[in-house]
Amino acid sequence: MRHRLPLGAAGIGALVLVWSALAATVLSPADGVPTPWAVLRQLRHDGWAFYAPHVLQTGGATLRGFLLGNGLALAAALLVALVPLLERPVVQLAVASYCLPLAAVGPLLSTIFAGDTASVALAGVSVFFTTLVGALLGLRTTATATLDVVRACGGGRWQQLRRVRLVAALPATFAALRIAAPSALLGAMVGEYLGRVDRGLGVALTVSEQQLQIARTWGIALVCGALAGTGYALLGLLSRLALPWARPATGGGDR
Repeated sequence: MRHRLPLGAAGIGALVLVWSALAATVLSPADGVPTPWAVLRQLRHDGWAFYAPHVLQTGGATLRGFLLGNGLALAAALLVALVPLLERPVVQLAVASYCLPLAAVGPLLSTIFAGDTASVALAGVSVFFTTLVGALLGLRTTATATLDVVRACGGGRWQQLRRVRLVAALPATFAALRIAAPSALLGAMVGEYLGRVDRGLGVALTVSEQQLQIARTWGIALVCGALAGTGYALLGLLSRLALPWARPATGGGDR
């Protein structure tokens, strides 16, 4: 962990240097690529007063969709663990939700729901498959010998699930939730493109692009990336705190 932060900072620094070099030589604002410094100046000029309503709107829809989609996915995984015969239809439903293009489903949801409900629904659809698969894989990682012990003591599927499978599934489930966080943001922003809300990062991105405000467009994109990264990092931190026993063992050189 100590080595990841310097490496990450070095990677970001190298990316900024390459971006600056390309923007100053091969590319230009006329090509739609401003310098990093122009983007930072625009971010400072816009300030929190500009970004606050958009971040709060998109973040709120993302969080609600994240909770809804993951809640349904976890409930479906638990149901499959208790009733294995349901695995095939549940997985087929999850695959269908994953294969449906959001750009095609979004307009249908927008005609059915008012306000930002379509954004919430698309955020939920975006995470359902990932979390379901991760939870199912986690539930299957339980050692057979441990299940045999519970079975020998008279425990059925419910006891196996409650006493053994749930704990064994936590690492894989948390990994799936981390991946789902950026996906939920993407789904919420796609819902905002449909025009049923008057604010949000998706709305701001569309307006700035139409007005050819290049630096602001890049700034909004950076804010979106930061928001997605924050969700990913927070779930990673929660996973480390909740599952200290699941951390990979470190060698002598890391001490």
